[in-house]
Amino acid sequence: MTGLPARPLPLWLAVATIATLAGCGDDSIPVKEPPLVRVIEAHGSDYVASASITGDIQARVQSDLSFRVAGKVIERLVEVGDQVKAEQVLARLDPQDQQNNLNAAQAAADAARSQHKLAEANLWRQQQLLPKGYTSRSEYDAALANQRSAKNSLAAAEAQLADAREQLGYTDLKAEADGVIIARQAEVGQVVQATAPIFTLARAGERDAVFNVYEALLAAPPGQNIEVVLLDDPKVRASGHVREVTPTVSAQSGTVQVKVALDEVPEAMGLGAAVSATVDAAATRSFELPWSALTKAEHEPAVWRLDAQGRTQLRPVRVGRYLTDKVIISAGVAEGDRIVVAGGQLLHPQQTVDIAREGQ
Repeated sequence: MTGLPARPLPLWLAVATIATLAGCGDDSIPVKEPPLVRVIEAHGSDYVASASITGDIQARVQSDLSFRVAGKVIERLVEVGDQVKAEQVLARLDPQDQQNNLNAAQAAADAARSQHKLAEANLWRQQQLLPKGYTSRSEYDAALANQRSAKNSLAAAEAQLADAREQLGYTDLKAEADGVIIARQAEVGQVVQATAPIFTLARAGERDAVFNVYEALLAAPPGQNIEVVLLDDPKVRASGHVREVTPTVSAQSGTVQVKVALDEVPEAMGLGAAVSATVDAAATRSFELPWSALTKAEHEPAVWRLDAQGRTQLRPVRVGRYLTDKVIISAGVAEGDRIVVAGGQLLHPQQTVDIAREGQ
């Protein structure tokens, strides 16, 4: 009848209905299989990293040559690459100012010399007249003081004259030793200041092979022997030893400079010649793993490791070197660790896995 409240089902009927519905399905809930992974056992070895570095041949001693006085360059006598001898004139300044100073100093010296002669003669006369009583003691003392003053003035004038001669000589820029001009910083007509570099001279004699090396590759301590090879002709070789390593890293390139002193330099290894050398890093206990073993824990490299119960552990590691088909792990892996090398893409910590057998 319409409007009558619905009566609840009896308890026995509700139980029977649930049982009937449960029996209608033939499929059971599937059990998830553990992921299949490939595992290798880690075994360490002493790994020695080698790196080939390139550099060039440089003179052991390089110096900037500059004028000791300011002036205008009126003549340049050498070019970059020229061989020069000690005391050879390389460039000249306009000498007019220095010549004027020399003339003034010469005139001052001549005047001081005349005053000194006059004072000497006056003192001599006083010395002759004083014993005879023809002059007073005060006049003699004045003549003596005047002679000493004139002598000092002459010495000062002669010193200024010598300095003026030197200043005139400084208008010629001369090579301080035998060598090769490797750089030029001024041209004819340019006004230069004193001590401003004009040429860079590579002195003849000992040679270095100079390399800029990343600090991580640096393993050659001072004194270690290194063989240097000419890039244009690998048959040209020279042996040497590490002479100097700069104590600071270059802010521009992030490298340190290594200088290798060469014992005997072949003629083909001239200044600026490109050379190469091979350096070996110190041996470290490391583990070689395939690239597929490497994953990431937040922002750090990591690997999946299996514990004694076969559950997964995410282990952060430190990569010592990346190679073509493998990585060198320098920390984070221990001898005998079981490392997942395949199938680790969807793993999570403390997960039980199924280890693949050979051929799976």
